[in-house]
Amino acid sequence: MDALSEALVETRPGEARLDIEPVFRANYDRIVRTIARVIRDRARAEELAVDVFLKFSRNQKAQQENIEGWLYRTAVRTGLNELRRQMRQERYERLVPFLRPAPTPEELLAGRQEQEKVRTVLNTLPRRQAELLVLRSQGLSYQELASALKLNPASVGTLLSRAQQAFRKEYGKRDRK
Repeated sequence: MDALSEALVETRPGEARLDIEPVFRANYDRIVRTIARVIRDRARAEELAVDVFLKFSRNQKAQQENIEGWLYRTAVRTGLNELRRQMRQERYERLVPFLRPAPTPEELLAGRQEQEKVRTVLNTLPRRQAELLVLRSQGLSYQELASALKLNPASVGTLLSRAQQAFRKEYGKRDRK
C-alpha cells in the first residue's frame, strides 16, 4: 500500500478525503532536501517545507493531482522565492547601512555626557583654537579655515595641530576626574 492510498480516508460513502499526515511522513525529508539544495540552509529549508505542506493541505486541487509532483514543484518555487527574498533583503541592507536599532537610554545618556564633555573642553580652550577645531570638524579645508578666521594660510596646519594637542591634554585631564 503506497502513501497516497494510505492517505485517502472515506468520510461518507462514496466520498474520500485526503489525510495529510501519511503524505507528510512519506515526503517531508525529500521536500526539505529539495529546498535545502536551492537555499543552502537546512534549518530554513525545514521551516519552508512545513509551509509547503500547509499550502498542500489547503489546496483541494493539489490533493487531486500528482501529489509528489505538486509537492516537488512547490518546494522548488518556495526555495527560489526564499532566495529572492534574501537577495532583496541584502540589497536593502547594503543601500541603507546607516539604519540601526534605536539607541538605548544608556547609549543616549552616554552620548549626551560625551557631548557635554567636549563642549566643556572647547570652552576652556582659547577662542581661536576652539574655532579652528569646530570649523575643521565641519570639513573646512585649510584655505577655508584661513579665510574664515583671517589667518595666514601657511600657519593653519601648525595652529590646528596646537589646538588638537591642547584639546587632547584638557580632555585627558577631565577623563581622570
